[in-house]
Amino acid sequence: MAANYNAEPILKVEHMKQYFRISSSFTVKAVDDVSFDIYPGETYGLVGESGSGKTTIGRGIIRLYDPTGGKIIFKGAEISGKMSKETQLLLRTKMQMIFQDPMASLNPRKKIGDIIGEGLDIHHLYSTQEERKAKIDAILAKVGLAAEHYDRYPYQFSGGQRQRVGIARALIMNPDLIIADECISALDVSIQAQVVNLMKDIQEETGAAYLFIAHDLSMVKYISDRIGVLHLGRMLETGTKEEIFSNPLHPYTRSLLSAIPSPNPRVEKEKIALEYDYATSGIDYNKGTLTHIDGTHYVHGTPEEIAKWQAE
Repeated sequence: MAANYNAEPILKVEHMKQYFRISSSFTVKAVDDVSFDIYPGETYGLVGESGSGKTTIGRGIIRLYDPTGGKIIFKGAEISGKMSKETQLLLRTKMQMIFQDPMASLNPRKKIGDIIGEGLDIHHLYSTQEERKAKIDAILAKVGLAAEHYDRYPYQFSGGQRQRVGIARALIMNPDLIIADECISALDVSIQAQVVNLMKDIQEETGAAYLFIAHDLSMVKYISDRIGVLHLGRMLETGTKEEIFSNPLHPYTRSLLSAIPSPNPRVEKEKIALEYDYATSGIDYNKGTLTHIDGTHYVHGTPEEIAKWQAE
């Protein structure tokens, strides 16, 4: 199912802020004034180096953290402040998360069937134990696991299989939005391709939207429809993957793209990686804004900075 850009966004993030107070005199601004939309059936890739705020955004959206400021609207309901019981139910059933570490996110004392079926148990989404078992077996088959895996424990699986369990746990609630937080970074490259292809197949079948958080730009380009580039908690550039990869404007985006390794050793040997250091760049993120460039392409900067980048 292709992304539906004529529909209302399934998720609207407006001026999101996530601050962590470390002491009376020091506060970490992990996310500072970030805005973006995700449409039904779309995969929105969120990229940036470690510490840029990607995971914090994902956890704030699903309310593992309470956002410091801004507004988050999911399926027409605001989920950033105090929520009603109906809104809480909407959030907990129709938005799910796949975590980065497939072992740490699975309870080692529980069997796989009980881990996957926990959402069904909490929300009473079955009438009989036979119906519960049938739903779990169907999801296991969908993610490429066998029915006999139902009674096994997480330590009996490989990393790729454990991540499939994490995907199954998210899918069984039939969500409209799945936040995939670095869900392939702990896996071997060949297994990464299997998991990403599985996610694409599931999206085609269910029409779910993804917020795909990663630092592997090649994989983000493969799976995403649109991409947002984060640095120091700021959204520096966002647009379709074609706009970001063929016409990057922000110096940080250019430096990220120049660091992608080439499979051709001759090209890789002659390639020059661009360096970007915020401290010496002369750019002040507090002065710039996210400015519309063309189509769905937005870049963060002052008008003078953006004009300079366009001329380069």
